[in-house]
Amino acid sequence: MSAVAAVALSLAGFALARQLMDEFALATGLSGGAPPRRYLWTDAYAVCNFLGLHRETGEGRSLDLALRLVDEVHHVLGRHRPDDARTGWLSGLAGVEAERHPTLGGLRIGKSLPERRPDEPYDPRREWDRDGQYFHYLTQWMHALARVGEETGQEAFRRWAVELARTAHARFVVRDASGPCGMLWKASVDLSRPLVASMGQHDPLDAWLAYLELEAGGTSARDAAVRAELARQLVEAASLCAGARWETDDALGIGALLVAVYRLERLVARHGRRESELLERLLTAARISLEVFAAGEPLAHPAESRLAFRELGLAIGLHAVERVTAPPALAVDELRAIRRHLPLAARVDAFWSDPAHRRSRTWTEHSDINTVMLATSLAPEGYLGTA
Repeated sequence: MSAVAAVALSLAGFALARQLMDEFALATGLSGGAPPRRYLWTDAYAVCNFLGLHRETGEGRSLDLALRLVDEVHHVLGRHRPDDARTGWLSGLAGVEAERHPTLGGLRIGKSLPERRPDEPYDPRREWDRDGQYFHYLTQWMHALARVGEETGQEAFRRWAVELARTAHARFVVRDASGPCGMLWKASVDLSRPLVASMGQHDPLDAWLAYLELEAGGTSARDAAVRAELARQLVEAASLCAGARWETDDALGIGALLVAVYRLERLVARHGRRESELLERLLTAARISLEVFAAGEPLAHPAESRLAFRELGLAIGLHAVERVTAPPALAVDELRAIRRHLPLAARVDAFWSDPAHRRSRTWTEHSDINTVMLATSLAPEGYLGTA
């Protein structure tokens, strides 16, 4: 592809990303006056996308949408559901104090059904549609808040992310007599009980990276206090990651590994973090996972049998690893092997950019998350941040 063609393709992708985010804002009530429809994972990516649009265009509207979305998430998902007998903020705080600490009680997922009652039997199929709190969604929101703090220079966003990290770590990490031994996959809305007690494969890694990012990201006089606040959480997250196996054949999981590579290398380059061993482990796990995934030719299937947001998670990860410039010396070959798969990102982006494929049932059934993650993949700078 010529340089001119590449630029034209990039501009077309950015224009589509902008259109998609306008559609998302209207569809979910962020603009246009419809009732708000908030979902934490999707909204975390959306906040970052609006930041990226603002950085690229300088338009105040995009920044306003990002800030409005943060506020709406806190006021919707930081409070009990309208169909819950409980009312008010999950933190239990009220008034001005609740507004000052909107993440202190965590944030609901935003699922369509209320959480499972304590006396209700567990149904794994139905549990996917029930509310509660997911740790890996909370870490996405920590990242979104950190990005808003980076872009605006306002310390409050990072403080909210740190408070969320402290709450989530205290309630999701499982301990025995010797210390941390696991993490809950899903907890109740009030974080008082487990809803799914098994541990997500990448949850400890998500924790470690989120805490590292928060520890390194500030510029105020409070930094020493923040580092002290997160010191124990970092040690415990690192211990949960020791010896962990991160290889996966899931496209979204592979993308998360690749984004983790980029975020960790960024922390090393900008803040002098010494995490070369972790970076090497991530690159190896991502390379093995990509090889298994690619061997199955999953992108050859029609739209009706594919989940766009999972594939787009992979594409976002490949766009991220494309930006890695200084891997550890021992991992150069791993990075080279990973980059052989970079064309997969272009295939995924092109496939789901086709309006005909976005009319498929698998797209429309998950339209909010698909829309936002396609926008992220086409214009990833807001989510990934500047190098």
